[in-house]
Amino acid sequence: MRELSRIWMILALLSILMLSGCMSHGAESKRETKMPTSGALSLDKFKSLTSGNSKFPLSSYNASNKEDAEKVILRKPSEPIRGIYVTSHVARSRRIDELISLVDKTELNAMVVDINSGMVLTTLPKSAKAGSYAIANTRAVKQMSELIKKLKQHHIYTIARVVTFKNPELARAVPSWTIKRKDGRTWMDHGGSPWIDPYRQEAWEYPMKLAEHAAKIGFDEIQFDYVRFPENEKKVDREVAYANPNKWSKSDAIRKFLHRAAVRSHKAGARISADVFGLVGSSDNDMGIGQNWRSIASEVDVISPMIYPSHYSGGIWGVEHPDLTPSPIIAHALKDITNKNKQMQAKGIDSAKVRPWYQSFTASWVHPHQTYGSAQVREQISASRKAGYPSYLLWNSANHYPQFER
Repeated sequence: MRELSRIWMILALLSILMLSGCMSHGAESKRETKMPTSGALSLDKFKSLTSGNSKFPLSSYNASNKEDAEKVILRKPSEPIRGIYVTSHVARSRRIDELISLVDKTELNAMVVDINSGMVLTTLPKSAKAGSYAIANTRAVKQMSELIKKLKQHHIYTIARVVTFKNPELARAVPSWTIKRKDGRTWMDHGGSPWIDPYRQEAWEYPMKLAEHAAKIGFDEIQFDYVRFPENEKKVDREVAYANPNKWSKSDAIRKFLHRAAVRSHKAGARISADVFGLVGSSDNDMGIGQNWRSIASEVDVISPMIYPSHYSGGIWGVEHPDLTPSPIIAHALKDITNKNKQMQAKGIDSAKVRPWYQSFTASWVHPHQTYGSAQVREQISASRKAGYPSYLLWNSANHYPQFER
């Protein structure tokens, strides 16, 4: 009774404020549900936002609605971006000079650097009620800031990689934000890692704040990786109970997150990109992980499908051993992507710049497989250019890349 009385008192106060013109209505967006025309929230919705158990305060709700209504104007790079992945550890070691030299000597001109894997750019929240986040006052952050200045001196385009929903550090810091099993325990993937539930809007603030901080220290672009639900969705969906009071689809949640992230990142002065599975560009659905080509490519400046030949099953598109024959895999994947973008453009929808991830590692677990050196990397790049895509990124988790001509 005491709680109910408190809610009615707050509702009465809100009504007075609305009548006096002190509270504005939520703006309508083509992609969002319109706020009630009276400007008042339903009692059920208000209870969920003002309950003492809520982890999503009313002020955050209003701010998010405002961001949801803002139109995202894509800021696509005008020149080709060709980059390599760099871990935060390597970025802060002497090895970074070798990688800078590689970029200087080849056609490469960019680096994708981890900012929340192996280091913490933004301090982790101590609870679900964290009101603000600060840039971590650590030696690693200071080293990263100095590195950005150094890379700029070499005219290297800088991309901050944010590991989004598969973030075990954040999951351990705020267990209530994790994907839960139906019995209430934290769900773990096959590698023993907990995930943040992508439906939990209160958890979105942390990666978005990471993006703002990365822009503040000088990164040109923010790349959201693991911006999806866990794979093997049929098994996972049987095991878990997502926190999804709005009954969104998975792709709705991912799109809404990226929309807000784009609004934040653009205001902070950085572009935004997203990594997606390679087959997303060929699929007509979200592959059960929330990654739908149209819904993501309309919200980010750059979309990066991970077209690693070794990750495609034998026989796909008539290619018996994809790892041994990269060219047809790259060509077919990019052809499908081209068709997807043409469909969007025919409907007047602007689509992100396509900058694929290519394989610069040897997939020794695949049989048969080949060693990926300069020839194999160059074969993928050549196939990409023939398809009309001059930008690319190279992935090697150990940051060992072959020399290849400019």
